[in-house]
Amino acid sequence: QVVGGKVKKPGKRGRKPAKIDLKAKLERSRQSARECRARKKLRYQYLEELVSTRERAICALREELEMYKQWCIAMDQGKIPSEIKALLTGEEQGKAQQNSAKLAKAGKTEANSSNP
Repeated sequence: QVVGGKVKKPGKRGRKPAKIDLKAKLERSRQSARECRARKKLRYQYLEELVSTRERAICALREELEMYKQWCIAMDQGKIPSEIKALLTGEEQGKAQQNSAKLAKAGKTEANSSNP
């Protein structure tokens, strides 16, 4: 048969199986399996690292939560933990420093505006 200038042979349709060297095919398969195992190993290492970092974060948060619980228990008993006192006095000192800085700025701007 001649169709479109090409001679067609009767028989099966589609691609003809290429004659592939069996050894080369097996070697490609082995290489692909090696690469797959390497990717899998890397993926598991990444996931293990992720789990360990999350576990460390959880432990740190639990310790922090326990500290806050102890603070609450102490305050229920009428005691103020030294850490909270330090925070409060630190905030008060910080506010006092901010106020003094604002007053100093205001004084400088007034002095500058009154001098011609």
